[in-house]
Amino acid sequence: MALSVGIVGLPNVGKSTTFNALSKAQNAEAANYPFCTIEPNKAVVPVPDPRLDALAAIAKPEKVLHSTVEFYDIAGLVAGASKGEGLGNKFLGHIRETAAIVHVVRCFDDDNVVHVDGSPDPARDVDTINTELILADLETLERRIERLEKAIRTEKSARGQLDEATALLAHMGEGLPASSYAPSDEDAFAELSKEIHPITAKPVIFVANVDEDGLAGDNTYVTALRGLAAEHNAEVVVLCAKLEEEMAGLSDAERDEFLESMGVAESGLDQVIHKGYAALGLISYFTAGPKEVRAWQITRGWKAPKAASVIHTDFEKGFIRAEVIAYDDYIQHKGEAGAKAAGVMRVEGKEYVVHDGDVMHFRFNV
Repeated sequence: MALSVGIVGLPNVGKSTTFNALSKAQNAEAANYPFCTIEPNKAVVPVPDPRLDALAAIAKPEKVLHSTVEFYDIAGLVAGASKGEGLGNKFLGHIRETAAIVHVVRCFDDDNVVHVDGSPDPARDVDTINTELILADLETLERRIERLEKAIRTEKSARGQLDEATALLAHMGEGLPASSYAPSDEDAFAELSKEIHPITAKPVIFVANVDEDGLAGDNTYVTALRGLAAEHNAEVVVLCAKLEEEMAGLSDAERDEFLESMGVAESGLDQVIHKGYAALGLISYFTAGPKEVRAWQITRGWKAPKAASVIHTDFEKGFIRAEVIAYDDYIQHKGEAGAKAAGVMRVEGKEYVVHDGDVMHFRFNV
């Protein structure tokens, strides 16, 4: 199970540079001309979590395994992309099934870096991308409606989906994203969404790509973008993609020293990942032992058997109980033995709701 994120934006706004920094692989070509990204790029990135290092210092495992995030970088979108302009429309399918969207917006001036519309304008640039994503969703929705109109002749259950699809079509036809649509039939809409995977229903994180001077405080572009984000109930992360890419080649110690010199505790890219987690309601629990210390990604509110299923489906089927130590207790008492001796290891049943940071061991029988 991995959080998947699609990266969108106009051509030449820093998407591929941001992707290079995220992947630390430098494998997405970045250049000063539009449509540099021809094929979609994918990177699997570990989720930064210092708690794993603290657990590993105690458990001394053979290996440490992080949760992961999958990032997809597609070609830049331009006005008319949904109708075949540019190249981005060809690859929207690669982000349709992602869980969240990172929308990179250029927030700096540089005459040496081409902008497809002449100069940066966050309001215009965001509107261009949003319009193309809505048009792409409308095209997918229209095809689904055609199939549902045929299906209702023999499947009565299709009526609810068709009603929701028709109402959603009218909503999005007004230029509104699927995220602002209020369904009349939640179950029917959920089934419809499974079929069409509307891009505009996904949580959005805006990345304001600034130059080095822009990190000192919000410039006018960033201020405008924050206003737009507030209207969309979205988060904003300010970063300098060029610096983030340069930091990707540093050791952890060098990177920490560099961040400290800039007066920040966390890189922009780490913020993107953590805000993506928060937007999707994700948390992590841990398993810790001599073989491995590992983070497991689950949805907030999951009960113990469901949480166990991400390790193996048999754990959920044959769940007996969970032995749980809160992260702070594990660290304070220096591991499982100390936690047991202090009486802070709990035995929880099927109704236990897992908390972020729980260190867990599952008992099951198949």
